[in-house]
Amino acid sequence: MFRRDDWYAEELVDRHFVRCEFHGVDLTEAVTRGSTFTECTFGAVRFNASRHVDSAFVRCGFRRCNLFDAEFVGCKLVGSTFDECDLRPLRVEGGDWSFVALPKADLRGVVLTDVRLREADLTGADLTGATVTRVDLSAAHLAGSRLTRADLRGSDLTALDPTTVSRAGALIDATQALVIAQALGFEIR
Repeated sequence: MFRRDDWYAEELVDRHFVRCEFHGVDLTEAVTRGSTFTECTFGAVRFNASRHVDSAFVRCGFRRCNLFDAEFVGCKLVGSTFDECDLRPLRVEGGDWSFVALPKADLRGVVLTDVRLREADLTGADLTGATVTRVDLSAAHLAGSRLTRADLRGSDLTALDPTTVSRAGALIDATQALVIAQALGFEIR
């Protein structure tokens, strides 16, 4: 167990943690590269301005963590859960976040590009003004989410029921418009 450790600006390269508990740890401006965290628990951990490259947080639990200005590039977070976390602003580029649980998360203005979010739980999440481009949202749970003014171009929206989300001003491309029209029952000829 790591409790209130100061890892400010530490570089964690090729480190491996399994079923570890992190409580009140300061990872502000820390960098992980090629590190893996498997079934770890993070409670009130500060990830502010941290950068994670080609690292994995598999089936981890994040509770009341602060990820202000954190960046994840090519990371794997499959099956991880986020509960009462501060996730803004957040930048995710590439990687696999399938089966991630982010219900009711405040994701306003976050940037998610080229990431896999298959079967992710985004129920009731607020993605107002977010950039969600070229994201695999197939089978994602989006009911009750707010996509107002979100840039969704190039993302897989086959799981989107447009009648269950707030979508005013959301930006989509022509191919996505066809998918949504078909979801609403229109025949395209």
